[in-house]
Amino acid sequence: IKGCAQFFRKRPEEVKSNERYLYIFTNRHHYAVKLLCSVLRVNESGYYRWLRNRNKLSKRRLLLVEIQNIINEHPDNDNYGVDRILSALEQKKHIKCSRRTVYRAMKEGNLLHQRRTPHGITKATDAIQEKENIIKRDFTSDRPITKLLTDITEVQCSNGKLYISPIFDCYNGEIVALEMRDNMKKELCIDTVKQLKQRYGNLEGVLLHSDRGSQYTSDAFRSILSTYGMIQSLSGTGKCYDNARMESFFATLKKEKLYRIPTYAMTKEQVKTVVFRYIFAYYNTIRITSFNPGGLPPAKYRESYIESAA
Repeated sequence: IKGCAQFFRKRPEEVKSNERYLYIFTNRHHYAVKLLCSVLRVNESGYYRWLRNRNKLSKRRLLLVEIQNIINEHPDNDNYGVDRILSALEQKKHIKCSRRTVYRAMKEGNLLHQRRTPHGITKATDAIQEKENIIKRDFTSDRPITKLLTDITEVQCSNGKLYISPIFDCYNGEIVALEMRDNMKKELCIDTVKQLKQRYGNLEGVLLHSDRGSQYTSDAFRSILSTYGMIQSLSGTGKCYDNARMESFFATLKKEKLYRIPTYAMTKEQVKTVVFRYIFAYYNTIRITSFNPGGLPPAKYRESYIESAA
Protein backbone atom coordinates (compact mmCIF):
# COMPACT_ATOMS: atom_id res chain seq x y z
CA ILE A 1 0.00 0.00 0.00
CA LYS A 2 1.39 3.36 -1.03
CA GLY A 3 2.56 5.48 1.90
CA CYS A 4 2.85 2.58 4.34
CA ALA A 5 6.64 2.81 4.59
CA GLN A 6 6.37 6.39 5.80
CA PHE A 7 3.38 5.64 8.01
CA PHE A 8 4.95 2.62 9.72
CA ARG A 9 7.87 4.24 11.50
CA LYS A 10 6.92 1.72 14.18
CA ARG A 11 5.19 -1.66 14.01
CA PRO A 12 1.42 -1.33 13.50
CA GLU A 13 0.63 -2.47 17.04
CA GLU A 14 2.85 0.31 18.42
CA VAL A 15 0.77 2.98 16.67
CA LYS A 16 -2.36 4.18 18.49
CA SER A 17 -5.64 2.80 17.15
CA ASN A 18 -6.97 6.29 16.48
CA GLU A 19 -3.97 7.05 14.28
CA ARG A 20 -4.54 3.83 12.32
CA TYR A 21 -8.25 4.60 11.95
CA LEU A 22 -7.39 8.08 10.68
CA TYR A 23 -5.01 6.57 8.10
CA ILE A 24 -7.75 4.24 6.92
CA PHE A 25 -10.20 7.13 6.66
CA THR A 26 -7.70 9.20 4.65
CA ASN A 27 -7.00 6.38 2.18
CA ARG A 28 -10.50 4.86 1.96
CA HIS A 29 -10.98 6.06 -1.63
CA HIS A 30 -7.78 4.39 -2.82
CA TYR A 31 -8.05 1.00 -1.11
CA ALA A 32 -10.79 -1.18 0.28
CA VAL A 33 -11.48 -0.52 3.96
CA LYS A 34 -11.36 -4.25 4.66
CA LEU A 35 -7.86 -4.47 3.15
CA LEU A 36 -6.64 -1.45 5.11
CA CYS A 37 -8.01 -2.86 8.36
CA SER A 38 -6.27 -6.15 7.69
CA VAL A 39 -2.93 -4.50 6.91
CA LEU A 40 -3.13 -2.18 9.90
CA ARG A 41 -4.32 -5.00 12.20
CA VAL A 42 -7.49 -3.32 13.44
CA ASN A 43 -11.04 -4.63 13.66
CA GLU A 44 -13.27 -3.43 10.83
CA SER A 45 -16.22 -2.93 13.18
CA GLY A 46 -13.96 -0.88 15.44
CA TYR A 47 -13.12 1.40 12.51
CA TYR A 48 -16.81 2.01 11.73
CA ARG A 49 -17.52 2.66 15.40
CA TRP A 50 -14.69 5.22 15.41
CA LEU A 51 -16.13 6.73 12.24
CA ARG A 52 -19.55 7.21 13.85
CA ASN A 53 -18.10 8.84 16.95
CA ARG A 54 -15.21 10.80 15.50
CA ASN A 55 -17.09 14.11 15.45
CA LYS A 56 -18.36 13.71 18.98
CA LEU A 57 -16.16 15.31 21.63
CA SER A 58 -15.71 13.14 24.70
CA LYS A 59 -16.04 14.67 28.16
CA ARG A 60 -12.27 14.48 28.50
CA ARG A 61 -11.80 16.29 25.19
CA LEU A 62 -14.24 18.99 26.31
CA LEU A 63 -12.25 19.33 29.55
CA LEU A 64 -9.06 19.56 27.48
CA VAL A 65 -10.60 22.47 25.55
CA GLU A 66 -11.24 24.31 28.84
CA ILE A 67 -7.70 23.54 30.02
CA GLN A 68 -6.28 24.88 26.77
CA ASN A 69 -8.38 28.05 27.17
CA ILE A 70 -6.86 28.58 30.62
CA ILE A 71 -3.35 28.06 29.25
CA ASN A 72 -4.02 30.51 26.42
CA GLU A 73 -5.02 33.28 28.84
CA HIS A 74 -1.35 34.18 29.44
CA PRO A 75 1.89 33.09 27.71
CA ASP A 76 3.32 31.78 31.00
CA ASN A 77 0.23 29.74 31.88
CA ASP A 78 1.60 26.91 29.76
CA ASN A 79 3.78 26.12 32.77
CA TYR A 80 0.73 25.12 34.82
CA GLY A 81 0.84 21.62 36.23
CA VAL A 82 -2.09 19.43 37.22
CA ASP A 83 -2.71 21.08 40.62
CA ARG A 84 -2.80 24.63 39.26
CA ILE A 85 -5.03 23.64 36.35
CA LEU A 86 -7.34 21.95 38.86
CA SER A 87 -7.52 25.19 40.88
CA ALA A 88 -7.98 27.33 37.76
CA LEU A 89 -10.84 25.16 36.49
CA GLU A 90 -12.69 25.61 39.76
CA GLN A 91 -11.77 29.27 40.22
CA LYS A 92 -12.32 30.54 36.67
CA LYS A 93 -14.56 27.99 34.94
CA HIS A 94 -16.50 26.68 37.98
CA ILE A 95 -15.67 23.14 36.86
CA LYS A 96 -15.15 20.55 39.58
CA CYS A 97 -13.41 17.29 38.74
CA SER A 98 -10.84 14.95 40.22
CA ARG A 99 -7.10 15.43 39.99
CA ARG A 100 -6.84 12.13 38.14
CA THR A 101 -9.28 13.33 35.47
CA VAL A 102 -7.27 16.51 34.92
CA TYR A 103 -4.05 14.49 34.78
CA ARG A 104 -5.47 12.16 32.12
CA ALA A 105 -6.78 15.06 30.03
CA MET A 106 -3.45 16.90 30.21
CA LYS A 107 -1.56 13.71 29.36
CA GLU A 108 -3.78 13.16 26.35
CA GLY A 109 -3.12 16.75 25.25
CA ASN A 110 0.66 16.47 25.82
CA LEU A 111 0.47 19.24 28.44
CA LEU A 112 2.47 17.56 31.20
CA HIS A 113 5.99 18.84 31.94
CA GLN A 114 9.24 17.25 33.03
CA ARG A 115 10.95 18.70 36.07
CA ARG A 116 14.41 20.22 36.16
CA THR A 117 16.09 20.93 39.50
CA PRO A 118 18.31 24.01 39.94
CA HIS A 119 21.20 24.01 42.41
CA GLY A 120 22.01 26.51 45.15
CA ILE A 121 25.14 28.66 44.83
CA THR A 122 25.81 30.45 48.15
CA LYS A 123 28.60 28.92 50.23
CA ALA A 124 28.61 28.43 53.97
CA THR A 125 31.39 30.11 55.95
CA ASP A 126 32.61 27.72 58.63
CA ALA A 127 34.30 30.49 60.61
CA ILE A 128 31.02 32.30 61.26
CA GLN A 129 29.46 31.45 64.62
CA GLU A 130 26.45 29.15 64.43
CA LYS A 131 23.11 30.88 64.93
CA GLU A 132 19.84 29.31 65.91
CA ASN A 133 17.53 28.27 63.09
CA ILE A 134 14.45 30.13 64.33
CA ILE A 135 12.15 29.23 61.46
CA LYS A 136 12.72 25.45 61.85
CA ARG A 137 11.18 24.68 58.45
CA ASP A 138 7.85 26.22 59.43
CA PHE A 139 7.06 28.22 56.29
CA THR A 140 3.56 29.26 57.33
CA SER A 141 2.49 32.70 58.47
CA ASP A 142 -0.86 34.20 59.47
CA ARG A 143 -0.02 37.78 58.40
CA PRO A 144 1.83 39.45 55.51
CA ILE A 145 5.41 40.71 56.02
CA THR A 146 6.07 38.82 59.25
CA LYS A 147 8.05 35.78 58.09
CA LEU A 148 10.27 36.19 55.04
CA LEU A 149 12.79 34.08 53.11
CA THR A 150 15.71 35.10 50.91
CA ASP A 151 18.52 33.57 48.87
CA ILE A 152 20.54 34.12 45.67
CA THR A 153 20.41 32.26 42.38
CA GLU A 154 22.40 32.73 39.18
CA VAL A 155 21.62 32.74 35.47
CA GLN A 156 24.22 32.38 32.72
CA CYS A 157 23.88 35.16 30.13
CA SER A 158 25.85 35.99 26.98
CA ASN A 159 27.92 38.62 28.79
CA GLY A 160 28.37 36.87 32.14
CA LYS A 161 26.30 35.68 35.07
CA LEU A 162 23.28 37.50 36.47
CA TYR A 163 22.62 37.08 40.20
CA ILE A 164 19.03 37.29 41.43
CA SER A 165 18.19 38.19 45.04
CA PRO A 166 14.47 38.10 45.95
CA ILE A 167 12.63 38.23 49.28
CA PHE A 168 9.71 35.82 49.60
CA ASP A 169 6.72 36.29 51.93
CA CYS A 170 5.66 33.04 53.63
CA TYR A 171 2.11 34.34 54.12
CA ASN A 172 1.08 34.33 50.46
CA GLY A 173 4.13 33.33 48.43
CA GLU A 174 4.64 36.84 47.10
CA ILE A 175 8.00 38.25 46.03
CA VAL A 176 8.11 41.49 48.03
CA ALA A 177 11.58 42.73 47.01
CA LEU A 178 13.97 41.97 44.17
CA GLU A 179 17.50 43.03 43.27
CA MET A 180 19.62 41.76 40.36
CA ARG A 181 23.34 42.38 39.81
CA ASP A 182 26.39 41.07 37.96
CA ASN A 183 27.95 39.91 41.24
CA MET A 184 26.85 38.18 44.43
CA LYS A 185 28.59 40.41 46.96
CA LYS A 186 26.96 41.25 50.28
CA GLU A 187 25.75 44.60 48.88
CA LEU A 188 23.31 42.72 46.65
CA CYS A 189 21.58 41.24 49.69
CA ILE A 190 21.79 44.47 51.71
CA ASP A 191 20.15 46.48 48.91
CA THR A 192 17.38 43.86 48.64
CA VAL A 193 16.54 44.46 52.31
CA LYS A 194 16.73 48.24 51.79
CA GLN A 195 14.23 47.93 48.95
CA LEU A 196 11.92 45.99 51.27
CA LYS A 197 12.17 48.80 53.80
CA GLN A 198 11.33 51.42 51.15
CA ARG A 199 8.26 49.49 50.02
CA TYR A 200 6.81 48.38 53.36
CA GLY A 201 8.11 50.82 55.96
CA ASN A 202 8.24 49.47 59.50
CA LEU A 203 10.01 46.08 59.67
CA GLU A 204 10.31 45.86 63.45
CA GLY A 205 10.12 42.21 64.55
CA VAL A 206 9.99 40.81 61.01
CA LEU A 207 11.77 37.44 60.68
CA LEU A 208 14.13 37.01 57.71
CA HIS A 209 15.47 33.52 57.02
CA SER A 210 18.35 32.61 54.69
CA ASP A 211 21.09 30.05 54.29
CA ARG A 212 24.54 30.54 55.84
CA GLY A 213 26.13 32.13 52.80
CA SER A 214 28.89 34.59 53.66
CA GLN A 215 26.71 37.46 52.40
CA TYR A 216 24.09 36.79 55.07
CA THR A 217 26.55 36.18 57.90
CA SER A 218 28.56 39.32 57.15
CA ASP A 219 28.67 42.10 59.74
CA ALA A 220 27.29 44.61 57.21
CA PHE A 221 24.20 42.50 56.48
CA ARG A 222 23.53 41.81 60.14
CA SER A 223 23.95 45.50 60.88
CA ILE A 224 21.22 46.53 58.42
CA LEU A 225 18.84 43.94 59.92
CA SER A 226 19.60 45.28 63.38
CA THR A 227 19.00 48.86 62.24
CA TYR A 228 15.56 47.92 60.93
CA GLY A 229 14.73 45.82 64.00
CA MET A 230 14.52 42.61 61.98
CA ILE A 231 15.23 39.12 63.36
CA GLN A 232 17.66 36.89 61.51
CA SER A 233 17.22 33.14 61.12
CA LEU A 234 19.81 30.93 59.41
CA SER A 235 19.64 27.44 57.91
CA GLY A 236 21.85 24.68 59.23
CA THR A 237 25.09 24.22 57.30
CA GLY A 238 24.44 22.16 54.18
CA LYS A 239 20.73 21.73 54.97
CA CYS A 240 18.93 22.99 51.86
CA TYR A 241 15.53 21.88 53.18
CA ASP A 242 15.79 24.55 55.88
CA ASN A 243 14.99 27.09 53.14
CA ALA A 244 12.85 24.80 50.99
CA ARG A 245 10.15 27.30 49.99
CA MET A 246 12.73 29.75 48.72
CA GLU A 247 14.41 26.98 46.71
CA SER A 248 10.98 26.00 45.42
CA PHE A 249 10.43 29.51 44.09
CA PHE A 250 13.77 29.42 42.26
CA ALA A 251 12.82 26.05 40.77
CA THR A 252 9.54 27.57 39.55
CA LEU A 253 11.25 30.64 38.08
CA LYS A 254 13.75 28.51 36.18
CA LYS A 255 11.36 25.76 35.10
CA GLU A 256 8.56 28.07 33.98
CA LYS A 257 10.62 30.87 32.43
CA LEU A 258 14.43 30.77 32.40
CA TYR A 259 14.91 27.19 31.20
CA ARG A 260 12.55 27.89 28.32
CA ILE A 261 14.45 30.79 26.77
CA PRO A 262 18.07 30.99 25.48
CA THR A 263 19.46 33.05 28.37
CA TYR A 264 22.98 32.08 27.30
CA ALA A 265 22.39 34.13 24.12
CA MET A 266 20.79 37.09 25.93
CA THR A 267 22.46 39.96 27.74
CA LYS A 268 22.09 40.43 31.49
CA GLU A 269 19.86 43.47 30.91
CA GLN A 270 17.55 41.43 28.68
CA VAL A 271 17.29 38.64 31.24
CA LYS A 272 16.68 41.20 33.99
CA THR A 273 13.66 42.46 32.07
CA VAL A 274 12.33 38.92 31.59
CA VAL A 275 12.70 38.10 35.30
CA PHE A 276 11.14 41.39 36.43
CA ARG A 277 8.13 40.98 34.14
CA TYR A 278 7.61 37.34 35.10
CA ILE A 279 7.64 38.08 38.83
CA PHE A 280 5.73 41.37 39.04
CA ALA A 281 3.44 41.12 36.01
CA TYR A 282 2.63 37.41 36.27
CA TYR A 283 3.85 35.42 39.28
CA ASN A 284 2.62 37.86 41.94
CA THR A 285 -0.55 38.99 40.22
CA ILE A 286 -1.93 36.34 37.84
CA ARG A 287 -0.41 32.92 38.39
CA ILE A 288 -2.55 30.34 40.21
CA THR A 289 -0.80 29.58 43.53
CA SER A 290 -1.77 26.17 44.87
CA PHE A 291 -0.39 27.06 48.33
CA ASN A 292 -3.04 29.79 48.80
CA PRO A 293 -6.73 29.02 49.49
CA GLY A 294 -8.68 28.80 46.25
CA GLY A 295 -5.44 29.05 44.28
CA LEU A 296 -5.46 32.85 44.58
CA PRO A 297 -2.41 34.67 43.17
CA PRO A 298 -0.20 36.12 45.95
CA ALA A 299 -1.21 39.77 45.49
CA LYS A 300 -4.93 38.94 45.46
CA TYR A 301 -4.60 36.83 48.60
CA ARG A 302 -2.82 39.71 50.37
CA GLU A 303 -5.60 42.08 49.25
CA SER A 304 -8.21 39.73 50.73
CA TYR A 305 -6.35 39.82 54.04
CA ILE A 306 -6.28 43.62 54.04
CA GLU A 307 -10.00 43.77 53.25
CA SER A 308 -10.90 41.32 56.02
CA ALA A 309 -8.72 43.19 58.53
CA ALA A 310 -10.24 46.58 57.69
